[in-house]
Amino acid sequence: MQVTKAAQLTGHNAAIFALIEGPDERHVITGAGDGWVVCWDLDAPELGKLLAKVEVQVFSICFLKNEQKIVAGNMDGGVHWIDLDDPSLTKNIAHHQRGVYDIRAVGDHVFTAGGDGKLSRWSIAEMRALESYHLANQALRCIDFCEMRQEIAVGGSDGAIYLLDSKTLELRYAIQSAHGSSVFSLRYSPDGKKLLSGGRDAHLNVWDLTDGFKQISSQSAHWFTINSIAFCPDGRHFATGSRDKTLKIWDAENFELIKVLEGGRDGGHFNSVNKVLWLPTGLVSCSDDRTAIIWKVTGFKTHILILHFFFSFFQKVSQSSSRASK
Repeated sequence: MQVTKAAQLTGHNAAIFALIEGPDERHVITGAGDGWVVCWDLDAPELGKLLAKVEVQVFSICFLKNEQKIVAGNMDGGVHWIDLDDPSLTKNIAHHQRGVYDIRAVGDHVFTAGGDGKLSRWSIAEMRALESYHLANQALRCIDFCEMRQEIAVGGSDGAIYLLDSKTLELRYAIQSAHGSSVFSLRYSPDGKKLLSGGRDAHLNVWDLTDGFKQISSQSAHWFTINSIAFCPDGRHFATGSRDKTLKIWDAENFELIKVLEGGRDGGHFNSVNKVLWLPTGLVSCSDDRTAIIWKVTGFKTHILILHFFFSFFQKVSQSSSRASK
């Protein structure tokens, strides 16, 4: 696998905390400490389009493509509903008592994770909070959703991971002491069989969802907090971003390290890597250094195609031999 820096997105005046896919795989949206929400064209990375500006640091964002709305969470616990078609319909709602650290869309609803330990469910159509679930006495830091399991995973500053039914919000299971300190990142594997978690303790843990949430791997993956985890589109690899300023790429089958991307050698970030996003067109990371970087990843798709070719070849040979023997 080869990973090279393709471009660097500059323009924010403060740390970039949020990074999501935009209208398509050729665009990304960032949210930062300067209160700006910006859309970037990966084919013309020198130009960023300002979508909205709020007065408080933006910690999290969610893009609702069908509704052409952006939901942004700020440092003070406010939730901004930004209507891209009609800015006059934009709402700024003071909700959580402290920061909104993550936002996730699930069906007709949006979920926000607050620094007050509450998980809130919002109606997308009405742009209002429907209910709040007080999960923990400390901040909730991250959310992920698994469609196959109809389940939401929430990580908290108490070191626990909470697994809830996405429709009823019934607590299915709580992995207590999942990390020695705050759980900063969660990601379900594409097949829904595993859950990966990263913590302030710099550990990368893997949980088997088919075997009683058994921990099947735990390793000190970075020097400092693991802020973000992202799987590549084919599910064979994943990336982690950390406060130790590095971006790492891992094998999703055996959880072995494949690649380390850093500032001096690879042209990477020189401050905390806050989010990573893996699109079909490449890998994107953002940082406290006020920039986002587009990484070109090559090699692994070719490997997959070669394996597929040999599998198909031997399958045809086997079928021909079987027919001949009859």
